Amino acid sequence: MTSYPIADLDAHWRAANYLAVGQIYLMDNPLLTEPLRPEHIKPRLLGHWGTSPGLNLVHTHLNRVIKDRSLDALCVWGPGHGGPAVLANSWLEGTYTETYPDVTRDAVGMGALFRQFSFPGGVPSHVAPETPGSVHEGGELGYSLAHAYGAACDHPGLLVACVVGDGEAETGPLAASWHSNKFLDPVHDGAVLPILHLNGYKIANPTVLSRIPEGELDSLLRGYGHDPLYVTGSDPALVHRAMARAMDEALDRIGAIQREARTAGTDPGREYPRWPVIVLRTPKGWTGPATVDGDPVEGTWRAHQVPLAEVRENPAHLKQLEAWLRSYRPQELFDADGRPSEQVLACVPQGERRLGAVPYANGGRLLRPLPLPALAAYAVPVDKPGSSLHEPTRVLGQFLTGIMRNTAERRDFRVVGPDETASNRLDDLYDATGKAWQGLTEATDRNLSRDGRVMEILSEHVCQGWLEGYLLTGRHGLFSTYEAFAHIVDSMAGQHIKWLKTSRDLPWRAPIASLNYLLTSHVWRQDNNGFSHQDPGFVDHVLNKSPEVVRVYLPPDANTLLAVADHALRSRDQVNVVVAGKQPSFDWLPLDEALVHVARGAGSWEWAGTDHGSREPDVVLACAGDVPTMEVLAATALLREHLPSLAVRVVNVVDIARLMPHEEHPHGMTDTEYDALFPADKPVIFAYHGYPWLIHRLAYRRTGHPNLHVRGYKESGTTTTPFDMVVRNDLDRYRLVMDVIDRVPGLAGRAEGLRQAMADQRVRHHSWIREHGTDLPEVTDWSWPC
Repeated sequence: MTSYPIADLDAHWRAANYLAVGQIYLMDNPLLTEPLRPEHIKPRLLGHWGTSPGLNLVHTHLNRVIKDRSLDALCVWGPGHGGPAVLANSWLEGTYTETYPDVTRDAVGMGALFRQFSFPGGVPSHVAPETPGSVHEGGELGYSLAHAYGAACDHPGLLVACVVGDGEAETGPLAASWHSNKFLDPVHDGAVLPILHLNGYKIANPTVLSRIPEGELDSLLRGYGHDPLYVTGSDPALVHRAMARAMDEALDRIGAIQREARTAGTDPGREYPRWPVIVLRTPKGWTGPATVDGDPVEGTWRAHQVPLAEVRENPAHLKQLEAWLRSYRPQELFDADGRPSEQVLACVPQGERRLGAVPYANGGRLLRPLPLPALAAYAVPVDKPGSSLHEPTRVLGQFLTGIMRNTAERRDFRVVGPDETASNRLDDLYDATGKAWQGLTEATDRNLSRDGRVMEILSEHVCQGWLEGYLLTGRHGLFSTYEAFAHIVDSMAGQHIKWLKTSRDLPWRAPIASLNYLLTSHVWRQDNNGFSHQDPGFVDHVLNKSPEVVRVYLPPDANTLLAVADHALRSRDQVNVVVAGKQPSFDWLPLDEALVHVARGAGSWEWAGTDHGSREPDVVLACAGDVPTMEVLAATALLREHLPSLAVRVVNVVDIARLMPHEEHPHGMTDTEYDALFPADKPVIFAYHGYPWLIHRLAYRRTGHPNLHVRGYKESGTTTTPFDMVVRNDLDRYRLVMDVIDRVPGLAGRAEGLRQAMADQRVRHHSWIREHGTDLPEVTDWSWPC
């Protein structure tokens, strides 16, 4: 039987528990060198004790195996509100002091560690960007396992441990994430070791997985494709031994899986491995107060946050807290100056193998520039605007294929999406790589590959989690999905944006590659799937977030999409949302002009307008998005034909943030720039891809806002023809011409005949599609005439 240094492990665990309790309660007297008094206690007690002892146990035992086996390891802390535990361990191993030199590893620094926790001007109560060694925001549950698998991809030498909380395990994203083992390639990827921590309770209720029969839990985990190892108990000595054995057995199994796979290579006939999972069952609030005021606490929901809540006011609680703290025997764990003892640090690894110092948790340190191919090789020729059509995302797919080929050896670029890569016209990627798949295969399958770098699972949550974990550990990628269903990851996107906003202010965190969304199959071309697939609101959600992080692009054609993609894939520490169509659409700009247009973000298309030379426009027709651009140009063509004396300026906006004031967004225009493009005293008819009120919100401070009239999607959709979608939402060319007539002073009287003709066309359209099932010939056959 293997002998383990139980005394050393227990000393480290007790020290971490002491530090966790101290962070929640103490603002002075960190080593208890004098009796505890009310003034030593924080005025507001915030934090989560219940999960901390279990996290400390995992951290302690990971230290041992990392040191013994010389492992490169990362840990994702799913019960993210257990911030006191992760901070405690970072301080013990020295990485916290290296990161924040003012929090020294002695009594003074211990006091600073305690005081700053959940304190104004301090650090959050959960694992956050400020926490060394973290890649996972603990403010929201459900994403730890997906992050862990994303981190393991293309890092063949990395072990990613992942603590899954039993409350977290009830969430939909986490439940789906267990299937990630069917996508992990043991040849080219690292390993994920899930540790399901069952402590029995959430905030106020029992957890599901802790209350189902053991056999049912075992069947569930085996059904997910895992081989479980169980560690259960409340006696520290017994639990330490059981946890050490489980860790060794799990790592032995992982090593055997990887050796076998790497010997066999990417043989499609090999069975996919059954990876180990550790099920750790310990009491919630373990080693804390057994009872408080006669109520049971340890092992119940009452231990979730702050077990003793009235320490300043209640002498009995104060006495109980002191007894609790002294039960860890801090005088054995820290010397007189507050430094951890040799025994506490006996199993702690050194250097970058410490969990708080591992470079994979600061992925920008590992990031290499993406070898992007030359855009000219993929650009479509444009002899004159509107003379040809291409599918923009198919053109983009060819560019992405070039990136896949360029990264074939270094393996640091992936494309993820929920079963829509081919649907979104990105299937040229399969010429360079397959779809990651470790499951069973059948003869009818196509493009599946053991070592593929396109990842598809019908869970937007898992796709997002994979990509976040991949990016945060130093790689590049893109998330492609239908526009309407990007909302499924609204909250995840918000959390990642918050992470980036915070990390940008931390000088020790190196910039990472941006999270790039490609939203396609968009609202104006979901006439086949209908109302359920028509929702352009993800842009609204993102633009509510930190302006230094978010960018939104609506390229109007294939070459502009290439220019946007090239820019987005080069960027760092941003979330780029790119909305582009997959259906054939007109090519408006050659590549050189597209590059300039993207750099400018918004500009007048002089070739389309009639406000040439020094002539002031009578009206501005603005557009953002591929379909709105086509409708604006079709409306402009009608105005040129029927009202040739009218001076029309056509403005295309590719970077939506340009509409915001410069003071509110780094891409925003100054008032001078904005007024030059959109004269304050002229009517502006804006055809927008999404909900029209977003444009009003972005531009409401502009002096010309009273003259701004926006057309866009207004929740009028169904299964219908493509042109009927724009008619239903009053975004069509005929409605835009009517808007111009209505808003240009003096035009209503002399252009009434034209206005009536436009209204008649809309009526004719309704009759036509109901009789023929297709759009009017003059719509389907339209092309730019000039």
